[in-house]
Amino acid sequence: MSAIDALCRAMGVVWAYVDGAGRNQCAPVESRLAVLRALGVDVTTEADAQAALAALPPAPAWQVLDPGAQPRPGRAWRLVLEDGGTETGTGALPPLPPGRHRLEVDGTITTLLVAPPRLPRPTRAWGLTVPLYGLWEGAQTGPGSYAALADLARAVAPLGAGFLGLNPVHAGFDDPQNFSPYAPSHRRRWNVLHIDAGGDHADTGALVDYARALPAQRAALRARYADFAGDPAFDRWRAAEGTALQDFATHQALSDRYGPYWPDWPAALQSPDSPETHAFARTHADAVRFHAWCQWQAEGQLGAARDAARHMAHGLYLDLAVGTHPAGAETWAEPRLFARSVSLGAPPDLLAPLGQRWGLAPMDPRALAATGFAALAETLRQQLRFARLLRIDHILGFERAFWVPEGDLPGVYVQMPREALLAVARIEAARAGATVIGEDLGTVPDGLRARLGASGILGCRCAMFDPDLPARAYSDAALTSFSTHDLPTWAGWRAGRDLDWRERLGEMPPAQADTARAARRADVASFDAAAGTNGADPVALHAHLARTPAPLVAFQAEDICGVMEQPNLPGTIFEHPNWRRRLPLSVSALAAAPALRDSAAAFDDPHPPEARP
Repeated sequence: MSAIDALCRAMGVVWAYVDGAGRNQCAPVESRLAVLRALGVDVTTEADAQAALAALPPAPAWQVLDPGAQPRPGRAWRLVLEDGGTETGTGALPPLPPGRHRLEVDGTITTLLVAPPRLPRPTRAWGLTVPLYGLWEGAQTGPGSYAALADLARAVAPLGAGFLGLNPVHAGFDDPQNFSPYAPSHRRRWNVLHIDAGGDHADTGALVDYARALPAQRAALRARYADFAGDPAFDRWRAAEGTALQDFATHQALSDRYGPYWPDWPAALQSPDSPETHAFARTHADAVRFHAWCQWQAEGQLGAARDAARHMAHGLYLDLAVGTHPAGAETWAEPRLFARSVSLGAPPDLLAPLGQRWGLAPMDPRALAATGFAALAETLRQQLRFARLLRIDHILGFERAFWVPEGDLPGVYVQMPREALLAVARIEAARAGATVIGEDLGTVPDGLRARLGASGILGCRCAMFDPDLPARAYSDAALTSFSTHDLPTWAGWRAGRDLDWRERLGEMPPAQADTARAARRADVASFDAAAGTNGADPVALHAHLARTPAPLVAFQAEDICGVMEQPNLPGTIFEHPNWRRRLPLSVSALAAAPALRDSAAAFDDPHPPEARP
């Protein structure tokens, strides 16, 4: 084995793999060297690699334990509990409570992850998933708000809805060209676009116009802040949030002055710790306070939506994006956690033969472990303050993440500390009394679904992918829906609308598109035969999903409304109106829609008429 290959193995870099189309792939040495550089090991020759391998420090130590465990280090130890309490000794440790603790023995630090072995199974329920940006009432204007989400929660709870799901609501950018909820600026802060701030939103119609919505929302928030006389509750909250909030608010104030992306700022301001950044925060204290106040408003309104959903079995169902934008607030505040000059992505498959580059910054697994997995724990905790169901986007990244170097180089996998990440998820979910759903669609590593199941983390299943499958054969360990935000709607799938788009965009020549349409017609016929559906009416579809053993079943608002177009067409940015479509029904009309009422009844009595006693 070459020294470069040995160094790659030591750093968890996997360059030979089977892609999503079943083909063997082997990334060139240039890809491996680029990923090693992103991991902080800059080598170009075999001699460089040999020297780096000899000098490589050991990986940060961690251990997963059951609550109450009392390991025996065998020598003098110092234990720092997650709550800050400390103990010392020479024998067995005291019974360990759940949490992330720090054990020091002879100068070696080990993170102890004390987690319940398995999360409990959730109460069976159906829920409604909605695009928050697409909610409206009275007129199709402005972005959907947290207040509209609260109204919808109050309206659908009496129908028996067990949860209300939405797209990620992480902090975004003040950039009308960058509004994907899956490419956020910071995953521990909230999107202020959804604050109900009043104001006159000039954008109207079926599509959200972010070029109008963003400045209108900014003006409305500043007008409200101008009338804010102060509140001791805000002062206490801001003090409790501490440095993390101060850094985020400072970043936002800097963005107002220098633009949304920090690599474009003056070099002296590209770090939260620089004297120039601290001087800016002092000089622009009110601007920093404004952005802290915006976060306080967002938390308050999202909390009101959570409270409005309290009568549901599971309440709000939030979504955690898999990564963060490389030039956003999260990477600015914690640059050592993130690898540079690489992007998260996906390996080649039948739909994307060249693979995918998502434009998201990956976390360095060694840096994450060295901090005791604090960033993951805090990110999960922030979401679980407001949700009892949490979807982790692309949980395949708990096993291994696909890193794509800059340029035209193919990507490689980087191994992640799977058992540690799963333990952190169990710790935080158990504290919140919540259920975790891992989005496990795509090229799934062998054994991952078994480990998710052993942890009590549900998977995701889309009925679209199994047109021949009878209801009884579905998984009992996954949230089940017909589709996702990245796939066709029920009506669109039946009509082959996604295939029309692929042909229009030149991704499919006409002959291939015609072949795909014929295959789709066959799949639709198979689905109708297996599910008892006939046409685009969603009620029969939802009755089929209700007959599955899935513990959670999601009805999608687009299907309730009969929408033909899908929310997002992967692989496009501006060619397709992604993340912009307002629902055709208002919040009140959606809640009163016969299709939703009848779908709820079908969940309560899922048997087809001929099978009822």
